[in-house]
Amino acid sequence: MDSRKGFHHALEELQHGILKMGVLVEEAIYHAVKSLAKQDLQIAEQVIANDKRINDKMIEIESACLKLLALQQPMASDLRVIGTAMKIVTDLERIGDHAVDIAKTTRRLEGQKLIKELVDTPRMADMIKTMLHDALNSYVKRDVELAMTLATKDDEVDALYKQIFSELQELMEQNGSTVKQATMLLMVCQSLERIGDHATNIGEWVIYMVSGDRTDLNI
Repeated sequence: MDSRKGFHHALEELQHGILKMGVLVEEAIYHAVKSLAKQDLQIAEQVIANDKRINDKMIEIESACLKLLALQQPMASDLRVIGTAMKIVTDLERIGDHAVDIAKTTRRLEGQKLIKELVDTPRMADMIKTMLHDALNSYVKRDVELAMTLATKDDEVDALYKQIFSELQELMEQNGSTVKQATMLLMVCQSLERIGDHATNIGEWVIYMVSGDRTDLNI
């Protein structure tokens, strides 16, 4: 295998690693919100414990990127691919951190009856997972148009977040005893909203990788 073929093989391995990390992160989001909705502490603790796998994967991919930069002489387009990979895993790692924050909320609410049934929060999580899935697909397919759709999806997530915020605020105003738990539930939705921002960040990096243009999808 000549050096150029070896380089492209390494880039493919890099992509596979990012997708594996993406799967871990998607699972973390799903199980974190499930743990909260079902008040299942065992699931929450598993999400927290599994965060190490996400962090380890990020370190593995970053090390592979640095090795490619050190041992190869990548062209400008290749440099964007490697740089994008490093940025994407940073966003994925932060998404994993937000999933852990949600799981820790389940831990803090152990034994408490929820002040309201969680309906919109799982729906928001589903929207977020779709965004993340689309962001990673746009990366694999080098699909700028798909990456651009993340802006609209992020607006929809933001609108739902505002709706949930208003409902929880009204609940707190009506019953002061709900303030502490409502605040924690609001922080969960804030974590989900920030995950959406990270998904759009990935879309922005995909656009940069393909075109060399910097685009802000969070406006």
